[in-house]
Parts: sequence; C-alpha cells; structure tokens
Amino acid sequence: MTLEATAAIPGEDFSRVALTEEAVQLLRQLWKRHGPLMFHQSGGCCDGSSPMCYPAGELLTGDSDVLLGNFDIGNDDGSPGDGDGTGMPIEFWMSREQFAYWSHTHLTVDVVDGRGAGFSLEAPEGRRFLIRSRLFDM
Repeated sequence: MTLEATAAIPGEDFSRVALTEEAVQLLRQLWKRHGPLMFHQSGGCCDGSSPMCYPAGELLTGDSDVLLGNFDIGNDDGSPGDGDGTGMPIEFWMSREQFAYWSHTHLTVDVVDGRGAGFSLEAPEGRRFLIRSRLFDM
C-alpha cells in the first residue's frame, strides 16, 4: 500500500510521488523527534541522488526547485490524516534541473536498511530513504 501525494504543480490533477507504508512509519517517528518535515530530491551524485529528509524549512527552496506534491502522513496517534493539513503535512521538492529529466516518472519513496552518508534525518536510525521510479502510464 502507498500513500499518494496531492498534486502541487499548477494544472496537474495526478500524483507524481508516493510513500510506502514503511516510509510513512519512519516519517512518523522522525516527526515525533524533529517536528515538521520536508523532502528534497536533488540531482547530485551519490547520496545527493537520494531523497533527503530535513526539518521543514531547514533547506531553503526557491525558483530552482519544483514542489512535486504534498503528503499528510496522519496524526500523532497513527490515525490517517483528513487531508486538511492538520495532521503531519510533508512537502516533496525536487531541483528543477532534476525534474527536467524525471518529469515522465512517478516516484515512490521507500526505506531500506543501511546508512546514507548525507544529512538526511533517518541516517542515525540505520535506515535510508530511496526512490523507486516507474514511467507514467498515461
């Protein structure tokens, strides 16, 4: 089961990014420890190509970034969010340059064992986020 993001690109009515249930569970743990969160997918090499999870607002976004979607990962008690932003909202950003290459793909954020070398919040947990992608079938 996956949690699809709400569309964030003007004129689009489809999700470009999703979270696996395992990713949602880890994000709830990180939210309790760090507060509001955000993702950024850069176009860098190595760990820079992994989705990075930061405290919301820690990484400044601007014209060089695209907001791909918004998630509501639920409430503190694990109950589903109601979509009105009162649960645990998380934005997913991507560098505009990377989006030019990945605009034809749907991205799913998953979790695997292992430590990334970046500054992503899950690194101390012995887990890391990764992207699984598929071509859009529209």
